[in-house]
Amino acid sequence: MHHSEQPAKQAMPMLVLLPLLLLCYGVGNVHCSKVHDSSIDLQAPLDFKHGITIDPNGALNNWTMRSHFCHWNGVECTLEQPRRVRGLQLTSQSLSGQISSSLGNLTFLNYLDLSYNNFVGSLPLLGRLQQLHILFLYNNSLSGIIPDALTNCSNLTAIDLSSNLLVGSIPTKLGLLSNLGYLNLMSNQLNGSIPGELGQLNLKTLILDSLETIGFPVKSHKPSFVFLLYNI
Repeated sequence: MHHSEQPAKQAMPMLVLLPLLLLCYGVGNVHCSKVHDSSIDLQAPLDFKHGITIDPNGALNNWTMRSHFCHWNGVECTLEQPRRVRGLQLTSQSLSGQISSSLGNLTFLNYLDLSYNNFVGSLPLLGRLQQLHILFLYNNSLSGIIPDALTNCSNLTAIDLSSNLLVGSIPTKLGLLSNLGYLNLMSNQLNGSIPGELGQLNLKTLILDSLETIGFPVKSHKPSFVFLLYNI
């Protein structure tokens, strides 16, 4: 009886290890993947990647399940657990395609910088991003209007949408962004007048094309205010 128990005890570690090996290596082409902290913060960047049609520099080559999303190019995450995406910066990568509105699900996102690329289509819907401070989408080919929903990003401090193909008027609801200090909308196809509501903000820099400025109440007691109006 003693001798029959000894082989059984020796086999136990193998019985435990075997399922783990099968899970990792699987059958055929199944590969072992990293454990991700947030399925939402994993899926949103993948949706963004699916909207990319041209990536000449291979900026998104390591955006795969073989590594944690916090290690992907251009992605910065929070340090505390569970780790969440707090920043996405992919400037000057010659990326083409459309910007997925799934980025609006990255509720810990603090900054988004996709400037100097070749993105087309409408501005992404980012209205759920209460922690977003910086939005830089300049020097692309984005079209359509500036959506009112952008003002739901109530903590925005800097917006740069310059050098795109945006049309329509400047939303008056931008005046609700009480923390906004920098706004650049030049080199688009905007029309109409500058909303008076912008004059009630703590803007330090406002850069626009030659829109009608009558009635725009710039607060003259702010010596740091820079108001640049370009004729193009």
